Amino acid sequence: MNTNDAASKLEALGNPTRLSLYRLLVKAGHAGLPVGVCQQRLQLAQSTLSFHLKALIQSGLVTQERQSRTLICRANFEMMTELVGFLVDECCADERCQAQTPGAA
Repeated sequence: MNTNDAASKLEALGNPTRLSLYRLLVKAGHAGLPVGVCQQRLQLAQSTLSFHLKALIQSGLVTQERQSRTLICRANFEMMTELVGFLVDECCADERCQAQTPGAA
């Protein structure tokens, strides 16, 4: 993942409604949730939910699958792992390696 990809995904999560929706789908696990359940739990109008889902789908953080007449939304856990990895990949890389005790100055 490069910086532009990460920024795009973080931008999609930068809205409180989208972040709540994404966390709801992460909590649901790999089974995901039907759109109607997401709408109920977040108490959103259908048009509002569709708008926010579209942004998360375009960013690659959420996928949708039609099962008969129901749309199932799922968090893309592989993409989430990649994004988190990008954020922490070089954690403390510029710091000298020293064992420090918590609270030590």
